[in-house]
Amino acid sequence: MSETGGPEEQVDLGTDRAHGARIYDYILGGKDHYELDRAAAEATLQVWPSLRIHMNANRSFMHRVARHLAAEKGIRQFLDIGTGIPTSPNFHEVVQAIAPDSRVVYVDNDPIVLAHARALLTSTPEGRTTYIQADMREPEKIISAPELLGTLDLTRPIGLTLIAMVHFIEDDDEAYRVVRRIVDVLPSGSYFAAAVATDDFDPEVLARVQEVYHSHGESLRWRTKAQAEKFFDGLELEEPGIVQIHKWHPDPVEVGRVDDRDIAMYGAIARKP
Repeated sequence: MSETGGPEEQVDLGTDRAHGARIYDYILGGKDHYELDRAAAEATLQVWPSLRIHMNANRSFMHRVARHLAAEKGIRQFLDIGTGIPTSPNFHEVVQAIAPDSRVVYVDNDPIVLAHARALLTSTPEGRTTYIQADMREPEKIISAPELLGTLDLTRPIGLTLIAMVHFIEDDDEAYRVVRRIVDVLPSGSYFAAAVATDDFDPEVLARVQEVYHSHGESLRWRTKAQAEKFFDGLELEEPGIVQIHKWHPDPVEVGRVDDRDIAMYGAIARKP
């Protein structure tokens, strides 16, 4: 069962600036991006050729998180904020391959994601997917959305994922407030997974990456490990705690094959007591 967020033909595609989701799509070899996005991606690759390694590691982290929550923690309903442009396997495809009755609510503010939302809604008959067009900076709109309330049971554990998203909120207080507001509505036994951008491992190069993003109209805020840990305050971190994303429950085949300097993201999962 699935629902869509609105008719594709009415979508304003918002091409007046580069957008992180479309830069990501270009780097991963997708087709849903514009000249501004390609320019931002190529300019970033000029100063940081490892961008493609980093973004592929981020997608691999998302898949491992999804499998871990569904297979190891028994979570059957998920809220994925910052969905991105559909690239198979999508989050719901991963969890529904493990538990076909899983329910997934996707949230994104990129109009191109909305235009392709139907690709996110190919749920199994036993499960359900739905899509909310919303900005994470307005958490009240997300947690009160009919699509969410009609899909997820807020009395049962939920897996909340914010993968490579909080760096688009540059003000620290706002970023922590947004995350805390959404975590607060989750019932006990829920899990929160996040990937938080950092320049801890190559600050000089990544300072130039930030300049490129800003010059193309996109936000980017690096955070230290201590600042990343603050997003998980009050929660119980799962092993191995907060680590670079390629080191979180890594595929044994990949261990030792990625240079730490090529990864600009911390990742973790934590349980809500």
